Amino acid sequence: MVDQMLSAVEPVDGAPVGLIVPHAGYVYSGPVAAVGFRQMDQADYSARVAVIIASDHQHPLSDPISVWAEGGFETPLGIVPVDEELAQALIETDPRIAFDPAAHEGEHPIEIELPFLQRACPGCRIVPVLMGTDDEDTVRTLADALLETLPGRQAIVIASSDLSHYPSYEDALVVDGATLAAIRTGDPARVRDAVATSMSKGTPNLATCACGMGPILVTMRVAQGLGADTVSVLHYANSGDSPAGDRGQVVGYGAVMLWRYEPPDLTETQREELLALARTIIREYLETDQIPDYEPDDPVLTRRSGTFVTLRQGGQLRGCIGHTVADLPLYQMIQQTAVAAATKDPRFPPLTPEDLADADPSLEIEISILSPFRPVTDVTQIQVGTHGLAILKGSHQGLLLPQVPLEQGWDRETFLEELCRKAGLPSACWQEEAADIDPDARTDARSTSAASAIYAFTAVVFGEEE
Repeated sequence: MVDQMLSAVEPVDGAPVGLIVPHAGYVYSGPVAAVGFRQMDQADYSARVAVIIASDHQHPLSDPISVWAEGGFETPLGIVPVDEELAQALIETDPRIAFDPAAHEGEHPIEIELPFLQRACPGCRIVPVLMGTDDEDTVRTLADALLETLPGRQAIVIASSDLSHYPSYEDALVVDGATLAAIRTGDPARVRDAVATSMSKGTPNLATCACGMGPILVTMRVAQGLGADTVSVLHYANSGDSPAGDRGQVVGYGAVMLWRYEPPDLTETQREELLALARTIIREYLETDQIPDYEPDDPVLTRRSGTFVTLRQGGQLRGCIGHTVADLPLYQMIQQTAVAAATKDPRFPPLTPEDLADADPSLEIEISILSPFRPVTDVTQIQVGTHGLAILKGSHQGLLLPQVPLEQGWDRETFLEELCRKAGLPSACWQEEAADIDPDARTDARSTSAASAIYAFTAVVFGEEE
């Protein structure tokens, strides 16, 4: 079952520094957990120890933090050894951290992750950690201890946590959407606020928004301290999505990756190859209505990336289409967006072979390779010329690439106003409070909101005119 679930997942761009994964029975949460662990199953992934953090679910509780410090944990796939040196170092950092075997004996949230870990990262050792409470002092104690002991080690921090417990299916989408949106900001304080707000609304049967909120907060703090600057919500489901589930009362599950984004470092030769690819694809598609076969050996060109292709004639826009989710190799993404920019931009008539051959001035191609989207929690952090912006509000959405405000001479406020207009919204909509929604809604909790959500991204931009 674990093998089947992992094999059904394609890894995305990036290597995790931290993960948040669920811990229910595999028939319910296994497919979501697999999406998280699959990100470790890459040839160049280097983690050698996984610190797995969970909250106590039953008495006796850890007081307040317990580390299992010796031996190993046995599953049907073999024994997973404890990194005894790291575990002991962790215990020695603070008297509130101890080795309390009794707290671990009846718990499951660490054990249930291990078969996935054994398959996704063979040979990885573990440091199992339980938290008896999620108060801020305990969260900070464990986070500080890990940030003292983990630097220099090939480590990943994993929070084992389900999301909402026992609301209806539809209520879970709203509650879990708010929690995941807060996690995606990268701000632990926003997670606490979002959970407190959801719990105050009187949602029927809502017992908790996250049974491992403490582990989630610790993982967020530690991953950031270890260099993670990007949070990706990889997948969401709840027990009502399982054939065995009951949609009257559900438990929510999310897979979240915390990682460091590194923009592609393209040589001039690689840029020229991608621009030539875009032009060739457009020409051949216009002549044959087919995208020709092409598969490079260069790993930089096979990295998964979101892209936009922009077409201009005489300095005037002639087409611009992109795909923001990094779910295809770069070369395939450029193939698809180049064809779309030439033939499917509703603002312009489709190009013809004659347009491409006889155009005067000639057609110029520009490629933008996008970073992941990050929620904007403070508009003063938007840097004109560095950041592109996207906005979502209900069914409205709009996007402006980083080069646009420079070309138009806009300041930050004008940039935001034009973004709203691009989405068909009033120019002041950017001043509304950010919503609990996400541009990758197909992988996140499917919540909606009347407020506006703004996201920033960067881009590697290059064109033929250079």
